[in-house]
Amino acid sequence: MAKSKKRPIPLAISYDFDGTLAPGNMQEFEFVPKIGMTSKKFWAEVENLAREQEADRILAYMNLMLMKAAREKVTVRRVDIKKYGNSVKLFAGVDEWFDRINEYGRLRQVRIKHYIISSGIREMILGSSIAKQFDAVFASAFMYDHHGIACWPALGINYTTKTQYLFRINKGNLKVYDDSKINAYIPKPERPVPFENMVFIGDGETDIPCFRLVKEQGGHSIAVYKPNAKGAKARAQVLIRQQRVNFACPADYRPGRSLDLAVKAVIDKVAADGGLRRLGKKE
Repeated sequence: MAKSKKRPIPLAISYDFDGTLAPGNMQEFEFVPKIGMTSKKFWAEVENLAREQEADRILAYMNLMLMKAAREKVTVRRVDIKKYGNSVKLFAGVDEWFDRINEYGRLRQVRIKHYIISSGIREMILGSSIAKQFDAVFASAFMYDHHGIACWPALGINYTTKTQYLFRINKGNLKVYDDSKINAYIPKPERPVPFENMVFIGDGETDIPCFRLVKEQGGHSIAVYKPNAKGAKARAQVLIRQQRVNFACPADYRPGRSLDLAVKAVIDKVAADGGLRRLGKKE
């Protein structure tokens, strides 16, 4: 009788977007120049608006996007916002990263799924060259009227609410409008992706709650920084000293670089741990 095929071990890799997969903020590549502003001026106005209105900074920038677009007669239909994502530049090696890491996992019987957890704009991410690589994109988003024009925030994801989406991945509850499982009790062995089989990759202070949650639950957190940027490596290494992350690496996704080696080491560990658990169940 033929042996039953082993079920692959699940591993979820979640990424912030701005500063993690792409240098800078996604709005700065095409949208901000279209409304006639510099990045510095745009974000300064966001800070002022948030302070004046005692508003969440994410909702403030989304509101300012709509106000400035209306003033400058810049179209903000869903299709337009998605198109702005086409202009987003990525760090070295990102385009080839996913297929290579998936194959490395496959050879070790680890099934890897990739997720975005970002304060950026969902439609811009869905318009990027790597959109098809993600099993889910959790990001701030607009509501659209009957003409397909952005009219109101549908979802604002800030640095603390990001952690909700790690629990959604953990429990297999990926629809943001569905709260049926997020607060439900699900025994850990029944959850689709245990936290120890998670990796979170982010670039800084806004990712600290996710870094800590994943690391403290037995997973692996990786802080990345812009290569050759002044002070970037030192800031990332502070997170190591504070025990908030497991690794700090340049945001260089090419083969053989430190990020590539760190993630492959995690895959090896997940594969080994999964194999040991299976052996234990046989006894």
